[in-house]
Amino acid sequence: MAAAALRAQLNTHIAGMYTEGVVDEDTFKVLREEGTAAEVSRLFINDAHEIIDDIDTLMEQPEVDFDEVEALTQQLMWCTSSVGAEQVNLACMHFGNFYSIKYKEGCLVSLALVRNAFFIARHELEVMIELEEQIAACGPKS
Repeated sequence: MAAAALRAQLNTHIAGMYTEGVVDEDTFKVLREEGTAAEVSRLFINDAHEIIDDIDTLMEQPEVDFDEVEALTQQLMWCTSSVGAEQVNLACMHFGNFYSIKYKEGCLVSLALVRNAFFIARHELEVMIELEEQIAACGPKS
């Protein structure tokens, strides 16, 4: 596919990410202008995945350390702010309503929402990264 067509596809994809609330438009535009959107997205994907796995492990324990869950969730929220992952952040806030009252069952349900929001954001960001890599492979004059 020609670079121009790939750029159009990338722009449409990113516009969709804004419309669907996957990423905050203001935050992500700055990353794109700085040329760091792909790099920051990769870091977000890796870090958020690890943090969610760590929270999941804590939630599987018979006695949950809710203070540690809160600390990890705060890390996850900071991580989501790096790319402006709005839906993940909102799901984390919902999750916080349950760990703050130490309600494990509510935490488990809302953690599933966090994980789903992350999977959506990860997929959309991976598509963006792939399109950027395809455009780069076309060469600088394309």
